[in-house]
Amino acid sequence: MGKLQSKISFHTTKYRADGSVGQTGPVGVSQQHSPAHTDAVTSVAALKPDLCVSGGRDKRVAVCSWRSGAALRRFVGHEREVTKVTSALDSNRVFSASRDKTVMMWELHGTSGPSQHFPGHDLVVTGLAVSPDASQLCTGSRDNTVCKWDTETGECLGRAAISRNLVTHLCWVPGEPYVIQTSEDKTTRVWDSRELQVAHTFPAKQHIQTCCDVSQDGRYCLSSSSGSAGQGGEATLWDLRQTRGRVCEYKGHFQTTTSCVFLPRGPALAPSIATSSSDSTVKVWDRDTAGRG
Repeated sequence: MGKLQSKISFHTTKYRADGSVGQTGPVGVSQQHSPAHTDAVTSVAALKPDLCVSGGRDKRVAVCSWRSGAALRRFVGHEREVTKVTSALDSNRVFSASRDKTVMMWELHGTSGPSQHFPGHDLVVTGLAVSPDASQLCTGSRDNTVCKWDTETGECLGRAAISRNLVTHLCWVPGEPYVIQTSEDKTTRVWDSRELQVAHTFPAKQHIQTCCDVSQDGRYCLSSSSGSAGQGGEATLWDLRQTRGRVCEYKGHFQTTTSCVFLPRGPALAPSIATSSSDSTVKVWDRDTAGRG
């Protein structure tokens, strides 16, 4: 008998920086580069259209190219695992939070050491959001507090504490002074960063809220839930306008949904979101119908 040959052709879909989508053709052999980290990667964020930043258990922060996959810079300074990384898009500043209770700011074209420190939390820092102009930073922790910082001076501009508000994630609303925050107390809050006060609290869910994201037009936010054995694990779409109600839910994961994001929208694409889960799957959903792609 001759060799059994598969006639199946695999293709991948590539999301471009401008939001359009194209087919990359048959999957080929990817370029090989030295790993950016020596242990598990704990967080990743966009830095520029062609760069991303990541943090890991190896205490490092790495800047990598989307196109080549190569690590361009590595920053070392934290004493424990990096829990979150973020940056204002198109900024040259990178921010990282750690289990060492601190946040650091790094300059993309500066030295390998941090250009600013933000100490002040009593427990691990689990939330990190930077204003669009990178002038202010909001941080959240398992110590039940949210803090606001001046990125130039490192000065703490405000500190707010809410009982049982174990912060899991923070994100800034584009073009607005508002910050979205999820918590282990099962709620999603909207903070007014000007006075560091809660402007709105969405109705509590049945499970811990693990992550949040905001659409580029600032109209909607997402939150994701913990879960197990098919209970919970949903993502929820909230309206950030005057109604501020629940718009839609995305159900289908069998365990905790660990992350949720709005995907770039191309001219021929319906608005979409993506969720990742501890059930080892990533799902892409039609934002408006909750249908899975």
